[in-house]
Amino acid sequence: MAPSRGALMAVTAVAAATVTVAACDSSGTEHRNGSETSPSSSSPSASPEPSPTRSYPLSKTPRAIPAVREHRPARGPGWRPGKSSGVVIEKGDKGLADEGRLLAGELRIRYRGEAPARAGDVELALNPKDGSGPESYTLRTHDGRVTISGPAQAGVFYGTRTLKQSVRADGAMPEGEVRDRPDRPQRGLNLDIARKHYSAGWIEDRLREMADLKLNQLGLHFSDDQAFRIESDTHPEVVSPEHLTKAEVRRIVTLAGRLHIEVVPEIDSPGHLGAVLAAHPDLQLLNVSGVPSKGSLDISKPGAAKLVDELLGEYTELFGGAYWHLGADEYQALTVSSPAASYPQLQRAAVKKYGAQAGIEDLATGWLNDRAAVVRPHGMKPKAWNDGLFRDSTVRADKDIEIEYWTGKEYGARPPEQYLREGYKMLNLNDEFLYYVLGQPNAFVYPTGKRIYEQWTPLVLRGTSPVPAKYSDQILGGRFAVWGDFPNAQTAAQVAEGIRMPLRATSQKLWDPGKPQLSWDGFKALAKEIDQG
Repeated sequence: MAPSRGALMAVTAVAAATVTVAACDSSGTEHRNGSETSPSSSSPSASPEPSPTRSYPLSKTPRAIPAVREHRPARGPGWRPGKSSGVVIEKGDKGLADEGRLLAGELRIRYRGEAPARAGDVELALNPKDGSGPESYTLRTHDGRVTISGPAQAGVFYGTRTLKQSVRADGAMPEGEVRDRPDRPQRGLNLDIARKHYSAGWIEDRLREMADLKLNQLGLHFSDDQAFRIESDTHPEVVSPEHLTKAEVRRIVTLAGRLHIEVVPEIDSPGHLGAVLAAHPDLQLLNVSGVPSKGSLDISKPGAAKLVDELLGEYTELFGGAYWHLGADEYQALTVSSPAASYPQLQRAAVKKYGAQAGIEDLATGWLNDRAAVVRPHGMKPKAWNDGLFRDSTVRADKDIEIEYWTGKEYGARPPEQYLREGYKMLNLNDEFLYYVLGQPNAFVYPTGKRIYEQWTPLVLRGTSPVPAKYSDQILGGRFAVWGDFPNAQTAAQVAEGIRMPLRATSQKLWDPGKPQLSWDGFKALAKEIDQG
């Protein structure tokens, strides 16, 4: 049971000189204290007594995950959904209808649309001057009603998540005012659906879970050596038997949009393309002895760019959105002791395109820049893994490519400060804390969430040490990542359960990277109360 917040509901009535006070305990059961006779009943000449009023203690901070950043307490009964409660939106704010309907359904109260707020109601409103960014919100609880406002729909939506969780945890929203905002603009989950197939319904369940945690980004890695998992019209030959249809992808993207989540698709290249190359063996990279390089595309061949760009063109149209992940990591040609000697065709192509001093790193970097040029006209910002950028290359990766830092162990990987000094913006996917790798290969262990909650912040990009705080503005946020190296090591249901608390811990530290007020045990207990509420 949720702990009592005191007498959250009270009714005071004065009639025939009799006072009756009704209050609810934490179970919602009403108790009456009987009646008391006022002095006026025994002495007609006595002076009239003032009507009694209920005195409330200062409210406590509403409980939610992630925790609200600021709460101004007040005295009052707070708010809880009742039979006459409804959700309304301010006149002219029709764009909030989805948020209003969703909240009303979750709280099991009516949705009344654009209507004046009444006692017991929740009102949603847009206010460009309210808050400190598009995802900020203000939640006011006063006079038996709740008002949630923000400068944009996303912020108002996050306010509804706080209200929903507070009601589920404690049955009510405390009196007072919440002012809340995220610390980082990109917060999310990364899913490898290439090596392990997940149903559209399973992915949609994760979206709903993410939304309640105020996470706003879902990465979908849908192409790798093992499989290619989305239906294709331009190249149906590359698609694996188990895959998502385009209709299912559109459904996922639509739901994500309603929940203010950006889907970030990824076709990794020029490595991790084994499933594509199985249908196009003529584009497989071979070394000087004719031995295939696993999953690697021969980027010296004109047909390589044509194939990948046709896929990029098809899927940028399917997904839309703000971002595209180009991968660029673990190109096997650059992991051998002498790349130029092992892959002379790549070396010749590099020299031809970039001059006598160029090497295969330059050719790979140019490949990344060229693919970025394909997705930009679709309104998408390009992203790439950190080890796809090289310290010694003459050709430099375009500065608008957002670097997703996951490791310092791979070839080409450098300490995060080097990328930051060069002016790149980065996202944190630190494999020390944020990698849930099925089968736990290569010394990976399943994160429990405790280390994330107690030790990780967005500044901890590599290992366990943070980068200097002066780079904080360049670190855009982070994503918790699920990888399917051994796809049968866990069922989809086991994955969902295994990432439940790590994802909550990640959401907390991306919303507010400071030391949480709750202990880890307290945080787990709150998560359970919200889930069961």
